[in-house]
Amino acid sequence: MTEQRFAKAELAAWIGIFGNLALAIMKGIVGFLSNSQALIADAANSASDVASSFAVLIGFRAAKRPPDRDHPYGHGKAESVAAIIVSVLLLLVGFEVARNAVITMFSGNATAAPETFAVWALLVSIIIKEILFRYTFRVGKALKAQALIATAWDHRSDVFASFAALIGVGAALLGKWFNMPWLYYADPAAGLLVACLVLRMGYQSIKESIHSTLDHVLHADEAKELVYAAQCVKGVISVDDLRAREHGHYVIVDTKISVDPGITVLEGHDIAKAVKHELMNRFSHVSDVFVHVNPYDPGFPYNGMGEGSQDGRSSLLH
Repeated sequence: MTEQRFAKAELAAWIGIFGNLALAIMKGIVGFLSNSQALIADAANSASDVASSFAVLIGFRAAKRPPDRDHPYGHGKAESVAAIIVSVLLLLVGFEVARNAVITMFSGNATAAPETFAVWALLVSIIIKEILFRYTFRVGKALKAQALIATAWDHRSDVFASFAALIGVGAALLGKWFNMPWLYYADPAAGLLVACLVLRMGYQSIKESIHSTLDHVLHADEAKELVYAAQCVKGVISVDDLRAREHGHYVIVDTKISVDPGITVLEGHDIAKAVKHELMNRFSHVSDVFVHVNPYDPGFPYNGMGEGSQDGRSSLLH
């Protein structure tokens, strides 16, 4: 990832930190003053997002470090580790919120409805969280940053969580207005639903993050543009194999190409350099390319290979 891309990723992380911090403080205060269990649960969810965004930021800082002797492929996996930390925090917060909601529901403490201004706090939270989701997801996709994408979906889960809390608070207020005390339990029930949404999102996120950490290789449909670009380099007769390993926000490409067996070693080396140059310059998420050069089957006719040498074999580059 270039310096400019790192700057964009860090900016998105900082925006998430400040946005979640402001929402956590606002919802915590309003939840306490309005006596809303659902709003307090939603505030705890936003507070966990602050820690999650810090984890993502730390991951980006680590991934930015250049390769060294112990990490010759760079530190991109630090981003996947940060995404796992985000997911674990989501699970921990989800369990705690669920526990508090269950205690409130079965202890018989739901004896009053929240104050009306809790509704306005939740509406503000929904709007801001949706804005954060769309911005973070767009940046994460553009930079192919897994941790940012995980954070974006965390924002989207918060939108659903706040909406569920809004329904719970609204139902409890209806119970107050129409003298139906049993509706007071809708507020802690909404808190429990918020917890379930958080747990579900945390599970999905940690599953994807672990999958990416274990040297996930791009599928054929995802790598076809890489194969096509390598095939179009002059001097390449065929791309025998291409594997693109995800390494955090970037990929490392291992490919085998076949060239005219009659060319010199130097010419084969130049073709390999041209393939590497093409892939790394055309695709910003490609961090490094390793090219293995094979001799093509000499019995196969070299038709359509461009300009050739005197015996008809391709040996020239651009």
